Amino acid sequence: MFEYINLLLTDLTIQTISIGTAIIGLTCGMLGSFAVLRKQSLLGDAVAHSALPGIAIAFLLTGVKDTLLFIIGAILSGIMGAVWIISITKNTRLKSDSAFGIVLSVFFGFGIVLLTIIQRKPNANQAGLERFLFGQAATLVPSDLTIIGIIGILSLILILLFWKEFKILTFDTQFATTLGFNVQLLDLLLTSFIVVAIVLGLQAVGVVLMSALLLAPAAAARQWSNKLGTMMVISALFGALSGIIGTAISASNLRLSTGPIIVLIAITLVLLSFVFSPSRGLLSQQLRYSKNRKNMRLNKTLEQMLEIVDSHKDYSHPHSIKLLNDLQGFRKKCLKELENLGLIKIHLNNWSLTEEGYKKAKSL
Repeated sequence: MFEYINLLLTDLTIQTISIGTAIIGLTCGMLGSFAVLRKQSLLGDAVAHSALPGIAIAFLLTGVKDTLLFIIGAILSGIMGAVWIISITKNTRLKSDSAFGIVLSVFFGFGIVLLTIIQRKPNANQAGLERFLFGQAATLVPSDLTIIGIIGILSLILILLFWKEFKILTFDTQFATTLGFNVQLLDLLLTSFIVVAIVLGLQAVGVVLMSALLLAPAAAARQWSNKLGTMMVISALFGALSGIIGTAISASNLRLSTGPIIVLIAITLVLLSFVFSPSRGLLSQQLRYSKNRKNMRLNKTLEQMLEIVDSHKDYSHPHSIKLLNDLQGFRKKCLKELENLGLIKIHLNNWSLTEEGYKKAKSL
């Protein structure tokens, strides 16, 4: 980490990659929240693969390797893929997952064919296009950073402008229709900006892994909050953190590829959230389960004690612990816990209910 901080202060390349991957992660985190909540997890995968033909066609038409041209081509191709998905789902009996699979396969296959044709061309200008398959963050330059930053800011502005509309579209499409919103237009607008977020990360993360960066921060954030705004902020932070930590590990002496490391960091955040989040985490659920079982045992023991003391006028009359041994679910450690709670008193081999314990047992 100290080595990375030193490089971050002195090396322009590391600065560019770190800022670029952070902005990409932040943008994907924001827009990925909508994809996760709308149960469109396959959308990222389909769009990322759909962008590949656009990159190849942009190169075939211009013959130059220009990031802006590639982004424009990828966005147009990705939006076309998204429109195909919406059209197939709306006009046929196929479900969305089938539409995602069809579009992903067709566009990705077409993109691979185009890349093969490009590689067979006699000139050498086509070298490096394959980096869009698996990503190569080291190729980011300051001009790329400007484009990424502008698109990231535009995405944030769009979310703020259409916050109400996107929120109701996410949670209740039918209600949005009854209020007079153009649901299809809003759906296309939101999907288009998700496409833009995916395209932003293709150069750094690649077509194959890009959907993970879109979905993982949002899936992790979902474990920490039930509010869309809070979830989106957490998701954006997780996305940016994945980019920064992934770049730091990649910049170390290990010399690992940046894109896959960023995705692995994002997945690690998901796993940690699944385990340690306070409300939905597996650990907190297990603790609540154990606490509930403990309370049930204590309450059951207290009820059984009440049945015994009801045979006497005085609830504080002492009874032998042996009377409890044959009762269902009784454990001796329950006596110590009940005594610590002030519900019973124990003297030698006898127990008796306190006033508070008697009232508690009656309430049960």
